[in-house]
Amino acid sequence: MGICRIEAIISSKMVDELLDELNGKSFAGATISNVIGCGSQKGHYEYEAANTRGVEIRMLPKQSVVLYVEDSGLDAMLERIKKVLYTGHIGDGKIFVSEVSRVIKVRTGEEGVAALQ
Repeated sequence: MGICRIEAIISSKMVDELLDELNGKSFAGATISNVIGCGSQKGHYEYEAANTRGVEIRMLPKQSVVLYVEDSGLDAMLERIKKVLYTGHIGDGKIFVSEVSRVIKVRTGEEGVAALQ
């Protein structure tokens, strides 16, 4: 049985809703990071990096939510995530899915799916 990594880049205001929906449903935990980025929204002025020689960089604050799930629960987890995030407007976010070759829980030495618990 394999493990997948799900990374959702989403609006900051949707994080609590997403975690509420996922809590208790094959959900072992999440890692959440503050990120900035731009896509079709073209963002807004956030900061000017020193290496851009005065060129304005337009970025929007977002959250990166990373989850790890067993392959067998992947489709159900993706459906729950999409259900919560969908508004039909630009800025709903992006979801990236990738395979994980190995997981090790450092404290116990457990590997694979057991390391997710």
